[in-house]
Amino acid sequence: MPGMVLFGRRWAIASDDLVFPGFFELSLRVVWWIGILTLFLMHRGKLDCAGGALLSSYLIVLLVLLAVIICTVSAIVCVSMKGTICNPGPRKSMSKLLYLRLALFLPEMVWASLGAAWIADDVQCDKTVVNGIIATVIISWIIIVSTVVTIIIVFDPLGGKMAPCPSAGPNHLDSRESSQLLHGLKTAATSVWETRIKFLCCCVGKDDHTRVAFSSTAELFSTYFSDTDLVPSDIAAGLTLLHQQQDSIRNSQEPGEVISHSPGAPQEADLDSELANCQHYMQFAAAAYGWPLYIYRNPFTGLCKIGGDCCRSGTTDYDLVGGEQLHCHFGSILHTTGLQYRDFIHISFHDKVYELPFLVALDHRKESVVVAVRGTMSLQDILTDLSAENETLNLECGVQDCSAHKGISQAARYVYQRLVNDGILSQAFSIAPEYRLVVVGHSLGAGAAALLAIMLRSSYPQVRCYAFSPPRGLLSKSLYEYSKNFIVSLVLGKDVIPRLSVTNLEDLKKRILRVIAHCNKPKYQILLHGCWYELFGGSPDNFPTELDGGAQADLTQPLLGEQSLLTHGSPTYSFSSDSPLESPTKYPPLYPPGRIIHLEEEGTSGRFCRSAVRYSARWSHESQFSRILIGPKMLTDHMPDVLMKALDSVVSDGASYVFCPAGGGSNVDVV
Repeated sequence: MPGMVLFGRRWAIASDDLVFPGFFELSLRVVWWIGILTLFLMHRGKLDCAGGALLSSYLIVLLVLLAVIICTVSAIVCVSMKGTICNPGPRKSMSKLLYLRLALFLPEMVWASLGAAWIADDVQCDKTVVNGIIATVIISWIIIVSTVVTIIIVFDPLGGKMAPCPSAGPNHLDSRESSQLLHGLKTAATSVWETRIKFLCCCVGKDDHTRVAFSSTAELFSTYFSDTDLVPSDIAAGLTLLHQQQDSIRNSQEPGEVISHSPGAPQEADLDSELANCQHYMQFAAAAYGWPLYIYRNPFTGLCKIGGDCCRSGTTDYDLVGGEQLHCHFGSILHTTGLQYRDFIHISFHDKVYELPFLVALDHRKESVVVAVRGTMSLQDILTDLSAENETLNLECGVQDCSAHKGISQAARYVYQRLVNDGILSQAFSIAPEYRLVVVGHSLGAGAAALLAIMLRSSYPQVRCYAFSPPRGLLSKSLYEYSKNFIVSLVLGKDVIPRLSVTNLEDLKKRILRVIAHCNKPKYQILLHGCWYELFGGSPDNFPTELDGGAQADLTQPLLGEQSLLTHGSPTYSFSSDSPLESPTKYPPLYPPGRIIHLEEEGTSGRFCRSAVRYSARWSHESQFSRILIGPKMLTDHMPDVLMKALDSVVSDGASYVFCPAGGGSNVDVV
């Protein structure tokens, strides 16, 4: 940090990123050099054959060339180890070393080409020597091709625009000319991101919704990433340090009381009943994923159980269910929910941007009509997730500020129109008019289910919603308060999605910038120690994340690259812990839906082993999910199968509940 400047442009790699790739190449080159030297010394007497003189010369020159390359790579590794992330001063000679290293590729390519030509000339020499030289030629070309691929990966399309400009000081940046330049750079960044997204999602259709999602996602990425001088390894190091700092603060805190008074019997009974409901309706949320999740949960028996359904088409059973694109899904849905085919009103796996699959079933056990919306399973769903700007909703709920996540609200509106306009709900309630309406979903489906329940409440006042692992950035503050009356959300552990919003991502970026600026260790040590800590644990206090008082002068680079024009437009440029977090007006703070039940691990378990994990359940306030927590389970805690196991464990161990007021304040031990 900042990214290196070579050939007059910035690259997506820093001067301290070359320790591990350099050490790998150095190890390979040394072994290669020793092998060639051994081959030459042991078989030089067998090079008196036709063409042997050329091969002998080839080996001698290759040994010299490899020796020079080994020395250069050794210097690169040593220099890359110096300094810290924000103190690249000791690495100022890196650009010259890289120019030298790249220059050495020219004779290496020439010599590899000559070696290939000589070998192809049917040299009549000892077979061991010939095979050894063939191996050296192959290794040479593998390294050359790998280097070209690496250069392509670290190429920054905006690097030419973000190269250092000495005249671009803070005063200069206030001028009209610099403002226009800043706007142009942001526009270019959005264009680059849109091109990348279109390339990655080339198999997605090109309808109007898709084009809008491409633009929305590109604007989100350019807003978040284009205003800092961070490279990917800086982010990895920052996340590692944040996790250790977070654990260190938690260990140093005195265990506080969860509540100041004993929970009343109604509250305890309410949590008991809602957990039982969550356990029941989670089956429907999981069923909405269809056969992929079912096979994942039952890897040995799942395919045998539903294999017959994949081969059948147009059967009577299928004809009784409205919908399309069922394929293998129907069998997995029946096995997951335990219902009969006649209990399903509609099953649709139609999947496009802003259009989610869903199912409608009659749940006779709970006497409810269940609408289950599927979570993220495709590129189209990801684009729906990433359309994160705010959208005003036209709702008949008596709430003034009715706004929500644009992509999810569009998806909820699609399901609403299908349910109402196509008469799906009318058909369901004509069969069971005394049943109540329950809407469920997981992840993206949870967000869509919550908004769908809000849309349906004017027509179905008794509607209930169970949102499993919903995204945080979903509802405006007033809609969040309104949703508490009929929506229950369930969150497991450190699951990142219920803590994920544009505001929280900005906060995370701010904390990453602060912690890496205050760390006095080189990046390679941070990453090595972080890998060990994530895999095997240890004491987080063994790795300081704050500079000593006298070491502040070691910072020769600002928090963000001062030379980057884009940097000064960032709302996070000021990183004082006391400064309020600014959010772009297009991305105001949004909140999770309803009352929140939080399942937390009891005690300390293994990093990845869940066999003996016990969980406690409690009502939690949304402020406890106002920051992203870093940990090895922040992603796995979001998986529906993991959530189902944890929920089953909590319900079966009914005494493991911890209670606190649903409207209580935050009690979070984060940094």
